[in-house]
Amino acid sequence: MSLLDEESVLNMLAKPIVRAFKERFKHLTEPQIQAIPRILEGKNLLLMAPTGTGKTEAAILPIFSKLIVEEQSPGIKLLYITPLRALNRDLLERIDWWSQRLDIKTAVRHGDTSQRERRIQSLEPPDMLITTPETLQVILTGRILRNHLRSVRWIIVDEVHELATDKRGAQLAVALERLRLITGRDFQRIGLSATIGKPELIARFLVGNYGECEIVKVPVVRNMMIDVIYPVPDEDDFILAENIGVHPEVAARLRKIRELIDSHRSTLIFTNTRPLAEILTNRFRVWDEQMKIGIHHGSLSKIKRISTEHGLKHGKLAGIICTSSLELGIDVGRIDLCIQYNSPREVTRLIQRVGRSGHGIGRTAKGVVVVTNSDDALEAIVIARRARMEELETPEIPMKSYDVAMHQIAGILIEYGRMRLEELLEIFRRTYNFKDLSLDELQRIVGHMADLRVADLREGIVLKPRNTRELYNYYFNNLSMIPEERQYLVVDESKNEPVGILDEEFVAEYGEPGTRFILMGKAWEIHDIAGEKIYVAPLESYEGAIPSWVGEEIPVPYEVAMEVGRLRREYRDRRTKGESMESIAKDLAKRYGVNREVIMRAFKEVEDHLEMGIPIPTDVEAVLEEFGDYVVLHVHGGLKANRTIQKIIAHFLAKRSEAPVKGHQDPYRVVFKSKHISGNLIMEVIRDLLKGDYKEKLIEAIESSTLFKRRLVHVARKMDVIRSDASLSEININQLAETLKGTVVYEETLNYTMFHDFELERSRELLEKLINGEIKLLKWTSPTDEPSPLAKLTIERFRFEGEVSTV
Repeated sequence: MSLLDEESVLNMLAKPIVRAFKERFKHLTEPQIQAIPRILEGKNLLLMAPTGTGKTEAAILPIFSKLIVEEQSPGIKLLYITPLRALNRDLLERIDWWSQRLDIKTAVRHGDTSQRERRIQSLEPPDMLITTPETLQVILTGRILRNHLRSVRWIIVDEVHELATDKRGAQLAVALERLRLITGRDFQRIGLSATIGKPELIARFLVGNYGECEIVKVPVVRNMMIDVIYPVPDEDDFILAENIGVHPEVAARLRKIRELIDSHRSTLIFTNTRPLAEILTNRFRVWDEQMKIGIHHGSLSKIKRISTEHGLKHGKLAGIICTSSLELGIDVGRIDLCIQYNSPREVTRLIQRVGRSGHGIGRTAKGVVVVTNSDDALEAIVIARRARMEELETPEIPMKSYDVAMHQIAGILIEYGRMRLEELLEIFRRTYNFKDLSLDELQRIVGHMADLRVADLREGIVLKPRNTRELYNYYFNNLSMIPEERQYLVVDESKNEPVGILDEEFVAEYGEPGTRFILMGKAWEIHDIAGEKIYVAPLESYEGAIPSWVGEEIPVPYEVAMEVGRLRREYRDRRTKGESMESIAKDLAKRYGVNREVIMRAFKEVEDHLEMGIPIPTDVEAVLEEFGDYVVLHVHGGLKANRTIQKIIAHFLAKRSEAPVKGHQDPYRVVFKSKHISGNLIMEVIRDLLKGDYKEKLIEAIESSTLFKRRLVHVARKMDVIRSDASLSEININQLAETLKGTVVYEETLNYTMFHDFELERSRELLEKLINGEIKLLKWTSPTDEPSPLAKLTIERFRFEGEVSTV
C-alpha cells in the first residue's frame, strides 16, 4: 500500500467520526494511518505497536465508520475480545465516549456482569460487545445471545500475543471457528499486539489456516530509554539494613528504588514473582509506614487491585510494586518510570513493561533495571541491548492441546447435539493450533469423554449423552484454561506480618506443624495452618530446613545466555592480552549503553577466576567443577535447556548410583549434589544418554519429576478426571499418575510439559557438542571444598532465595 498522509486517511472515515476525532485528538498516530485504510478495505490485520499509540482507535474507528455508513441488521456486529476483565472495564470507559457521540451501542460481558445487564443485552443486543475468551464460551451456547451473534462482521482480539502463547489462545481459536458456523460466513479479524518476534506466527494464529492476514508493525524502541543499575551499599545502607532486617546490598537497592520513586510522579516497580512483590512492599513499609506505595498481583482480591489502580491514577500513590498483572494495558494513569527489579529474563517482557511508561505520542518510555548480582547484571545488559535492536524472542504457541479439544467438543455438543467426527475434525483443523490433529487423536479424546459419560460415540457420530447433566457441569465448570493455582500466605506469628507465599504443591507435600523450610532467604518453622494462612516462627539455623518454591520462573532464552557467554569470553581474552579492566569496561559500557561501574561489577567473578587460575565458562567453553558433594556443569544453555540437562542427568545418575541426586539449574549452570557422584561419572552418563533414544530417556526422567505430576493434576482437573475444586492434599499423585498412564490425559500432560518446561533438541545438541569437542570442556576441582566465584552465584541463589528446581 502506498504511503498515505493524515488528511487522506481522515477523509476515508465518515464525517461524524472525523468530527468526534478532532474534538479529542490533534493528529492520527502512525499505527492509525497505516491500519485504518486496510481495515476499511476489509483485510484481516495484525497491528503491532507500542502501548499508548492509539491501537484501539486504529481498530474501532474504521469499523464504527462502516456501522454509521452501511445499513445494519440488528444484533452484535463487533466482538472485542481482551484477555483480562480489568482491560474490559478500562476499554468500556474509553469506548463509551465514542459510542455516545456516534449513537453506537456498546456493552461489556464477563463473569461479573449483573443479571439485570445480561437481560438488557439479551433483549436489546449492543452493536459492539466487549468480552473475554472465557465468557465467549458461555455466549456461544446461550440460546438468545447466540442468535444475536449471527450478525457478527468483525472480531478484534486485544493483546493477541498474550493469548496466542497459552492454552487460552487455542480455546479462542476454536471458539472463533464455532462462531463462523453461527454466522455462516467469514468475518474480518483484527489483532492488536505488543511487539514480538516472528509476527507472522501470531497472524497465522489469528486467522487460522485458510485466511490471509496483513501485518502492520510500528517500531517500538525509538522513544525508549533503558538503564541498568547495580547499587553498591554505603554506610547509610548498613544502618538501614540493620533497621529493616535485610542484607546491606538489599538495603542499597531499596534506597535506590525509593530515590527513583521520589524523583518521579508515578512509577511501576515490576518483579518476576509474587512473593518478591510481597516482600519488597513489606520491607518498604517496615522502613516507612507512610510511604505511598501499593501492591498489585494476581493473588490479591479484585477490590484490592482496583483500589491500587485508582490510587496511582488519582495521585494517592506514588508507585505500585507489581508482577505481570500490570504488564498489559490496564489504565493506571500516566506512568513516568518503570523499574524492573532483577533482570526481566526476556526481551519482549522488558519492552512490554518499560512501554507502560511515557504514554502519549512523542513521549519517551523510561525504564531502569535494578540488578542483584553479576549474572543478573550481564543478563540485563544483554536484554537491554537486544530490546534496543528489537531482537525479540519467537513466540511459542501450544499445539494440539487435548484438554482444550475436549472442552470445545463439549461446547459443540451443547450447541448442536450431535456432529460427525469428520465435521468436528474440519472445525479443529481450520485453526492454526490444531492443524495437525489426526482423526485417531480426535477419536481417542471422544472415547475419553464417552468413558466419563459427557459424550456418546456411535458409528462415527459424536452425540450428547442421554443424561446431559455431566456434560453441562463439565463444560461450565471448566470455562478457563488457566490452571487453578492455590496459594497460601505465610505469616510471621510473632509480628503478624506476611513473609511470602507458598504454592499448594509445597503445602500438600510438607504443610504440617513442625516442618522447617526456607522462604525469602530465611528459615521458618510451621506452627499452625488456618484456612489459606500458614503461621510460622523464624529459626536461627538453616539446619534441616527444606527450600520452598513458588510459581514458575520466567525462562531466560538460549540466545541471551549465549550472548552473556560471549561477553565473558571477550572480557577474558582482552584481559589475558593485557588490556586494563577500565579500558574494557569503557568500551563495553559504550557499546551496551550502560554505566562503566555496572560493567566493572558485572565481571567481578570473571576477574576473580583469572586471578585464581580457574577456567572461565563462555559460549564456546563449558567447565566441569567439583567441590565437596557438588558437581557443577557451567554451560550457557538458557533456563529450559539447562533444566532439561539437569533433569535427565540427575535421573540417570540416581539410577546408576542407587542413591538420590539433588539437582537444580539456572541459565548458566547445572548443579548436582550427592556423595556418590563425580565429574567423570557425569560425563559417562552423558555419553550413555546420547547412544540410545534420547527422547525416550528424557520422557522417563520427566515422568518421575514433581513438575510433571503437578501438571498432571492440572490436566486431570481440566479433563474431568478429578474434581476441579479437589485440593492436592486429597490426591495421591503417584497413584493418579499410575492410573492415567496410556490415557489422553497422561499424553496431554507429557506433551505440554515437554513443550512448556523443557528443550529436547537444544539440550541434546549442547550435550553432543560437549562430547564431540565443539564446546570445549574444561575441568576444575576446588582445593578447599569451596565453590568457584561463578558457581557460588548459583549455590547462594538457591540457598538464600530458597528456590529449588521443582523438576
